[in-house]
Amino acid sequence: MKNKTILALPIALAIAAGGYGAYRLGASQAMKTMPADRAAPTAARKPLYWQDPMVPGQKFDKPGKSPYMDMQLVPVYGGADGDDGTVTVSPRVQQNLGVRTALVTSGRLPSGVVAVGSVAYNERDVALVQARSNGFIERLYVRAPLDPVRKGQPLAELYVPDWIAAQEEYLAARRMQGGDTASLVGGARQRMRLAGMSDAQIQLIESSGKVHPRVTITAPTGGVVAELGAREGMTVAPGALLFRINGLSTVWVNAEVPESVAARVRPGDAAEARAQALPGSVFKGKVGAVLPEVNAATRTLKARIELANPGGQLVPGMYAAVTFGSSRGADVLLVPSEAVIQTGTRSVVLLAQDGGKFQPVDVEPGAEGNGMTEIRKGLAAGQKIVLSGQFLLDSEASLKGTATRMGDAPVMPLPRDDGRDDAMPMGAKK
Repeated sequence: MKNKTILALPIALAIAAGGYGAYRLGASQAMKTMPADRAAPTAARKPLYWQDPMVPGQKFDKPGKSPYMDMQLVPVYGGADGDDGTVTVSPRVQQNLGVRTALVTSGRLPSGVVAVGSVAYNERDVALVQARSNGFIERLYVRAPLDPVRKGQPLAELYVPDWIAAQEEYLAARRMQGGDTASLVGGARQRMRLAGMSDAQIQLIESSGKVHPRVTITAPTGGVVAELGAREGMTVAPGALLFRINGLSTVWVNAEVPESVAARVRPGDAAEARAQALPGSVFKGKVGAVLPEVNAATRTLKARIELANPGGQLVPGMYAAVTFGSSRGADVLLVPSEAVIQTGTRSVVLLAQDGGKFQPVDVEPGAEGNGMTEIRKGLAAGQKIVLSGQFLLDSEASLKGTATRMGDAPVMPLPRDDGRDDAMPMGAKK
């Protein structure tokens, strides 16, 4: 038993010596890797406090020997890396991390609202062609819906028996002689108008002196036949709808705008539409109206945009992506949206400073549009911010800021040599 005790004593001493040597080696390495502003202070700089590198959370008001370890306290100077939550990254490391920066700019934020809509007929560019008298359709020139028509193009030829009597009466009154013929001719002309004849048809009767019971109906405007109610041989009555013609010179795009951003779209705002069927084509117009109705299923409002349609390229039923723009409002601070880090409780932007230093800054973001975010508080125009790699830098800055906050304990005096325990920091041994 005595031999075992004698053998264990040298082993314990060797382990203790090895641990002490490892500690001294770590302390010396900490001193070597310490920034130059801490390891070699100049006379012009005054330390803020002293600390033990192995126990950075404890501060002391004067130099001396650490009460925790067998080493001297290290001074900490104002503006040192990490005191204000900043981190310093060398240019080489920045390049490896892919750090990109941008400037805080001032300008007007576009609405940035993008919605999907469908092309529809312009309901303000519609012409109806109706029968004005009883008759028969003898010939039909447009035989299918959605056939394109030009203004003045013949659509159908009608035979109107009721016009025969009115025209013969008018021609007979014109052939009469006497003082009262003027009133008879005027009455006969009025009866032709009441029968549904136009002034052009009456003039044809007067110039030719013959009865014309047939009339050719022409298109009052160009477009497509959206509705066809006429067929050859059918009998028509006054007021019967024969053709519904929709113009295509302008069309509507009914865009479904989400309810959450509907307030940023107003009548008069500029809008651009792009259709997948027409790559590279951009159609510009303005918001004509925002319909006061919310779709209960999709929670969207319908914005109506009127677009010029040269060549009839936009066809009703096409899908189109609509981008809304707005020139309202004053200039605001703008940063790329990718620069803003959303933590859930706060918004952070990493500020790039001189000397490779980066500092996280709490900001108050505003509206967002077209990849830009409005900054209401926290930044100034012309400052440089980080666009990429900011998550790694912010993580490092947060760790340093946490260490700094943990080290905000009051500065304690060094323990005195009078044996009093109340002057020693908590956790130190006599």
